[in-house]
Amino acid sequence: MDVIEVLPRLRMLAFPVGAAYLWRDGEQLTLIDTGTVGCAAGIEEVLDGELRRIVLTHWHEDHTGSAAELAARHGAEVVAHRLEAPVIRGEVTGAPPVLEEFEVPIRAAIPALPPAPPCTVDREVTDGDVLDFGGGAVIVAVPGHTDGSIALHLPGPKVLFTGDAVANVGHTMLGVFNTDRARAVDSLHRLAELDIDTAVFGHGDPLLHGASAALRQAAADADGGQ
Repeated sequence: MDVIEVLPRLRMLAFPVGAAYLWRDGEQLTLIDTGTVGCAAGIEEVLDGELRRIVLTHWHEDHTGSAAELAARHGAEVVAHRLEAPVIRGEVTGAPPVLEEFEVPIRAAIPALPPAPPCTVDREVTDGDVLDFGGGAVIVAVPGHTDGSIALHLPGPKVLFTGDAVANVGHTMLGVFNTDRARAVDSLHRLAELDIDTAVFGHGDPLLHGASAALRQAAADADGGQ
């Protein structure tokens, strides 16, 4: 695991597959996503405060894999969208992606990940709800990657956590492996309208400056089928 300081209050935890993020408010920490099964020990090595909450952007194994272990050890509140919560709890199975033609060989080349253990969801959220960190983190519903995918917008520091709605691998683009590409594109357009400077992604490098412009270009590219 690589630890990258994105901002003075924000660290990126980069795993072999995907990333999680730690936001600091004084001595309280908020963890956005948790990596795959087996990432908990590495995350705990960099916890230098109280892990107050864990926010899960969606149910996929590379985001929820270590959530149950961390929540149990630290008593952290687990937050997820109401549509993702039943999947995260293990009550239902999440819908598989509908692959675009170009995504088929990419998906085939990715090793299968271990399933995430069921995890309690303490707080179910929906679009427009506000979480008490970062000066008020606004839940932005971004369906398309999964039905209940969320992004987190911090209007004060102008930071956006996109989850897998957007990626920044080589360039900023619509996230891949979506259940509904049309809805995913609509969600990308919504994110592109936000006033942000910094964006961080489930996959890819953070954007420290000019994030709004990068998301607008990604939305235009997605409209063109790129």
